[in-house]
Amino acid sequence: MKAIVCEAFGPIDDLKCKEVDDPVIKPGHVVVNVEAAGVNFPDGLLVQGLYQMKPPCPFVPGNEVAGVVAEVGEGVKHISVGQRVIALSNLGGFAEKVLVPATHVMPLPDPIDVKEGAALVTAHATAHHALKQRAKIQPGETLVVTGAAGGTGLAAVQIGKEMGATVIAVCSTEEKLALAKEHGADILINYKEKNLKDAIKEATDGKGADVVYECVGGDTFHACSRSMAWEGRLLVVGFAGGEIPQFPVNLSLVKGYSVVGVFWGSFTQHDPKGFAANMQELLTWYVQGKVKVVVDEALPMERATEAMAKVMNREVKGKMVITP
Repeated sequence: MKAIVCEAFGPIDDLKCKEVDDPVIKPGHVVVNVEAAGVNFPDGLLVQGLYQMKPPCPFVPGNEVAGVVAEVGEGVKHISVGQRVIALSNLGGFAEKVLVPATHVMPLPDPIDVKEGAALVTAHATAHHALKQRAKIQPGETLVVTGAAGGTGLAAVQIGKEMGATVIAVCSTEEKLALAKEHGADILINYKEKNLKDAIKEATDGKGADVVYECVGGDTFHACSRSMAWEGRLLVVGFAGGEIPQFPVNLSLVKGYSVVGVFWGSFTQHDPKGFAANMQELLTWYVQGKVKVVVDEALPMERATEAMAKVMNREVKGKMVITP
């Protein structure tokens, strides 16, 4: 089968599209014929050796896929051959086939397009876990979302609205803000044109943000860290801007708010039942039209490096997908 292979940590352009062995079925697992795979910011970090996890090389990146079940291992009862599914693969998703633990494979409802299904898992599931389990956001609270037109930022806008929050979208262009507004944002802030700290203060009538979904880092994080409400929750989701900020802990002490890490991959490992329940809720919302994956572009596997580069350069509105 064809796959995108990282032979050694380095630039994204070093990835190879080549023939590799098909995965071999084993108990408790499922082999999926991949029809679409979501591309995420951590994929680019991973192949460069910049992510928390450093798998042994060579490896195939890609952690979210959608497709059709090709084989079912011993002991698997809830999935059958020929079934449409979405799956969390951890690695191996940028390939024509992938072996996935059955606990991380879910039926894909017929109304959901396969490309949208492939892009649903990581971004929306991260936002859902962050707002539900980590922030425990409540109806009526104020939610600030940075990078609000990206894959996980746009998901946080949608899910925040569904959970009853007033959503403040923070983006770098008017075009991106318009997309966030289309998906539920109540208040729009262009941080290239306004001082972000002052704009959040104005938007919250001086109170500050109850919850911040922060996935940019750098100066954006610093502005948000000075814009929190009493008993607020500053969610550390990622650093798409490239700079991992240093946090002055006295701010948390004086302003009485929490800094909360969000590592969805660890959540799926530590609480697989909670992960499964979250995904069931997300899929229900999706079928009901309450959340929606925006696929910016779907590129063939041979152009995987181009897709990853666009994600890393923050040139994508919504999600990028590759198709074997």
